[in-house]
Amino acid sequence: PVQKLLDRGINVALGTDGAASNNRLNMLGELQTASLIGKSQHGDPKAVDAWTALEMATLHGASALGLEKQLGSIEMGKAADLIALDLSGLQHLPRHNLASSLVYASSGNEVQWSWVAGKPLMRAGKLQTLDYTDLTARAGRWSEQLGAFRTTLES
Repeated sequence: PVQKLLDRGINVALGTDGAASNNRLNMLGELQTASLIGKSQHGDPKAVDAWTALEMATLHGASALGLEKQLGSIEMGKAADLIALDLSGLQHLPRHNLASSLVYASSGNEVQWSWVAGKPLMRAGKLQTLDYTDLTARAGRWSEQLGAFRTTLES
């Protein structure tokens, strides 16, 4: 009952730690799911609104980790962990509510830039610190190993 917890002043954070909890590694998808489930749970379209979902993923997440003085908001002295999205697609029109557009109309493909601690990891949609070809090959090897392991379980 996320909205009830929030209404009682309980910090509710939103995050993902990798493929084990989110196969697409898409935090924007988690924002949407959390907001829609919150509305469904409470039978109220205003429950867990888009701004609340964004706060759960940023400010509340930092607070849950005890790191609210280091991250979670854009402020002088805090870690510059940021993304920039291209919101020029039709699904983001009309631009009347930025939070709503981010939470309900974004797929994750809009992320064009990403910085962690101020270091660019993605620039104009291109990975900066990881080699795509190497990642694809490593993922293929893991797939083969997992397939072989699965075969041993089925025997």
